[in-house]
Amino acid sequence: MSYRAEIGVAAVLGLALVLAAVAGGRQRVAPPSYDTRTSTYLDGPLGTKAVYDVLIALGRPVARRRTALFDLAAGSRRAPALLAVLDPAIDLQPAELDAVGAFLRRGGAVLAAGDGGGLTRCGGWRARSSGKFVLDSLEVRAPRGLVLPPTPFFLVADTTPGTTVETRKRRAIAGHAPGCGRLMATGTDTLLALIDGRPVAIRQRYAGGGALTLVADPGYFRNRMWKTTEAPRVALDWLTPPRGGRVIFDEYHQRFGGGGSPARVVFAWLAGTPGGWAILQVAAVALLLLAVGAVRFGPALSVIERRRRSPLEHLEALGAGLESAAGSETALELLVAGLRRRLSRTGSVSDRRGDQYQWLRTLELVLPTPRGRRAVRELQRIITHPGGAERVLAAANAVEDVWEELRPQTTRAAS
Repeated sequence: MSYRAEIGVAAVLGLALVLAAVAGGRQRVAPPSYDTRTSTYLDGPLGTKAVYDVLIALGRPVARRRTALFDLAAGSRRAPALLAVLDPAIDLQPAELDAVGAFLRRGGAVLAAGDGGGLTRCGGWRARSSGKFVLDSLEVRAPRGLVLPPTPFFLVADTTPGTTVETRKRRAIAGHAPGCGRLMATGTDTLLALIDGRPVAIRQRYAGGGALTLVADPGYFRNRMWKTTEAPRVALDWLTPPRGGRVIFDEYHQRFGGGGSPARVVFAWLAGTPGGWAILQVAAVALLLLAVGAVRFGPALSVIERRRRSPLEHLEALGAGLESAAGSETALELLVAGLRRRLSRTGSVSDRRGDQYQWLRTLELVLPTPRGRRAVRELQRIITHPGGAERVLAAANAVEDVWEELRPQTTRAAS
């Protein structure tokens, strides 16, 4: 495989990873449409993304929380005005239930749907169902003439059979789930009820100004219900904080925790969508091509050895070029000037022909060998007698002989 092909495969692989990162960042999660979690990340019929989008369209401040509720506190800048815990897939831990209880006692507002991860029991209630099928649903007593869908869910007081009336009342008020603390409600309002009077949604008030809204049927927040019924007209009242402020949806207990790591989000998108699988397959093929192309079979191929020209070879090439350009006189002057410049100590010499001739006569006297003196006399003859272009090549050879006589150890062998 050529270098161009390898670079192309690497570019395709990089582009695939960039597309995966961009798609994973835009669509943080992409679970299948049959996912039953009541999460604002899900746009399927059973998700609650419509609730989140509608609140944003109404200009309400909303956010998603993907961390545990241990540090939930009213009064801080990051504390929500309303915490929505919509029938989470994971129950809250006892310490989290205590934190929510402290949040309510300090004036916070909480909305819990279904069992609320244990919050419904903390309020002294349980969500019950009249049956398993839609045919077992009961009509609700709709306020203000609204047409609301029937529901099979309703709230019952969380009492234990076989206890006294006083004990059941105390447990209904304070709750007996681990970690609930003591939630002493000062009043309870029924927000929605079945036609037989059993409550579907209630709101409990507490001494510190807090409010706990319990909704037995989490379906009142699902996308399918918000798109086909008038359920949003009553659900929006439940999602409105008493004193205004930001609404935070708990996504940590919907199994969307982890703080939103980019690598985790991208991997979830790659593994959970058809487009992600296609990108993974392209990346696998690209890696395979790189692995195959990286293997070189057979012995190493010999290449042309390239070495730098010596100064004399540059001089010969210059002479040949000037000879082909019919610049004989200029070539002769440059050849002699170049030899004189290399032999001088300062590197600055005169290029006039009279000075060059006088310098050659002096150079002939100092040369120690007959071969060198003959080469200098040949240079003198060439630059003083007229002739054709053949003088350039002869002068180049004479200059090379002089250079080798004076610098025998720094010519071709050293280069």
